[in-house]
Amino acid sequence: MDLLRRGLLTLSLAAILGAASPACAEPASIVVASTTSTEQSGLFKHILPMFKDKTGIDVKVVALGTGQALDSARRGDADVVLVHDRPAEDKFVAEGFAEARHDVMYNDFVLIGPASDPARIKGLGVLEAFRQLAAAKPPFVSRGDRSGTHSAELRAWKDSGIDLAAARGDWYRDVGQGMGPALNTASALGAYILADRGTWLSFKNRGDLTILVQGDPRLFNPYGVMLVNAHRHPTVKVKEGQTFVDWLISPEGQRAIASYKIDGEQLFFPSAAQTAK
Repeated sequence: MDLLRRGLLTLSLAAILGAASPACAEPASIVVASTTSTEQSGLFKHILPMFKDKTGIDVKVVALGTGQALDSARRGDADVVLVHDRPAEDKFVAEGFAEARHDVMYNDFVLIGPASDPARIKGLGVLEAFRQLAAAKPPFVSRGDRSGTHSAELRAWKDSGIDLAAARGDWYRDVGQGMGPALNTASALGAYILADRGTWLSFKNRGDLTILVQGDPRLFNPYGVMLVNAHRHPTVKVKEGQTFVDWLISPEGQRAIASYKIDGEQLFFPSAAQTAK
């Protein structure tokens, strides 16, 4: 009988220890609030398997407009933020929701429209192009979702001297959607739209749309990454989140970003050699 009890006790202890062993523990994971451009361009599908192979950490990406992504992090619903609206990012840090912002990569915005170009903006600077659009009033699709791209569009209207509130009408379609769906709408309507180059390159349903304005310095589109401040939200997974940030800005992470191409064209360009700010 004593032997039976001892045997049962041994099995019970083994089961308890087995349940508590690292092999049975939940895999490490983090939530990254990011933009629809990084998700819909396919970048995350390219780099996240490399990160997991290196660290064993799973990354769940919540793809939103930049404004919504930052709001999500302000609520404590994300461990890391990767977005592209520098003024909004600087405000996020100033408010104490992150201790630092790090440059990760950049690409650029492009102004897209039908090949027939009824507004005649092809080859213009971005501000002159927006003045032409306001005058001609061809169909124009705005994301309208507080994304980095939406913010860049609103700055372009303002800097071109256009009072958008007064100028907008039926020609201006505010869709409140991510970059991919907004491009689909523009393709269906034969409309003009401001897009990030990465999503445009990965977009298949182009119809008659083509790039009409590009290369203007005002279209520069930098991305930054921030670890959410655990002093504001103690639930932030600091160790795992910092591991992701460190990997993104490391030579290995930067090579992974640079290696993502579609039809031989690079979508994002590493910039982490710049000083963290």
